[in-house]
Amino acid sequence: MRMGALASLCLILAASPLAARDILLNPPIACNLQTDCYIQQYVDHGSSDATMDFRCGPLTYNTHSGTDFALRSIAQMERGVDVKPAAPGTVRGTRGGMPDQIYTPDLAADFDGRDCGNGVAIDHGGGWSTQYCHLKQGSVKVRSGDRVRLTTVLGQVGLSGRTQFPHVHMTVRKNGEVVDPFDPDGQITCGTPSTETLWKTPPIYRPGGILTVGFADAVPDFGDIKAGTATAETLSRTAPALVVFAHIFGGQSEDIIAFRIDGPKGVFLDETVVLEKNQAQLFRAVGKRRRGDWDSGTYNGTVRLIRDEQVINIGKGVVFIQ
Repeated sequence: MRMGALASLCLILAASPLAARDILLNPPIACNLQTDCYIQQYVDHGSSDATMDFRCGPLTYNTHSGTDFALRSIAQMERGVDVKPAAPGTVRGTRGGMPDQIYTPDLAADFDGRDCGNGVAIDHGGGWSTQYCHLKQGSVKVRSGDRVRLTTVLGQVGLSGRTQFPHVHMTVRKNGEVVDPFDPDGQITCGTPSTETLWKTPPIYRPGGILTVGFADAVPDFGDIKAGTATAETLSRTAPALVVFAHIFGGQSEDIIAFRIDGPKGVFLDETVVLEKNQAQLFRAVGKRRRGDWDSGTYNGTVRLIRDEQVINIGKGVVFIQ
């Protein structure tokens, strides 16, 4: 550990107004935020125990100090997704030796003062700095004092430190105080989000979405879904069940998840599930048990995430029974 600034993520959002164009940022992750990856959580603007992202939504948690750019699965992380600087600057410190593992409470002592996991801190001048956390073990490619450009690879998205899903957490600071790049002055008006941001091109706000739709012969384990290993491409005609599942982020109470399976002979299944509470990540599954052999052919699964009578996302999956 060469940088004390990597020790803590729990700074409070700066209260004083800041000039929105003092620095211009790019997303620090080398993927498409609409198809390959997504933003799971934003800076917390809530007071006390209340939480609120910059759109007055629930995509954050108490005292969260950055923006979480997340991958869809651990399998995607293992294939390798690069992390790059959000702006040019000079590396102030790095850490790279912590293992990739899903955080559980029994590991708390191992992360004391090292919640960030493997990371990089960059000075951009003018009081601005950025910090990148949870990088993959052994992937950090830069050292203190290095000058970095937008094309420089800092490391890869990982699962190190206090985290339960693969992502890069980016914290932006001005003179040591946390700044939300989506709303740098902190003056939130819920109905009309700020047009002044720190982004060169602001990433689209997604209030939730479907990460994966897949088929299996039983309700899968959530760990397998998050790992990216739960989906079957083919099933036997004698499979004990035919199940379609959806991995979802940003679920809210009273959201409707509408499942439909179309098989060789038409509509095979059409069911809905209603969520009972807000959840950062979740999965739901529906299906049928076998009563005689399944018909051979292609089964298409369609899942719709519905909120306030509006479809906010659609996911699809397919399996072949032979």
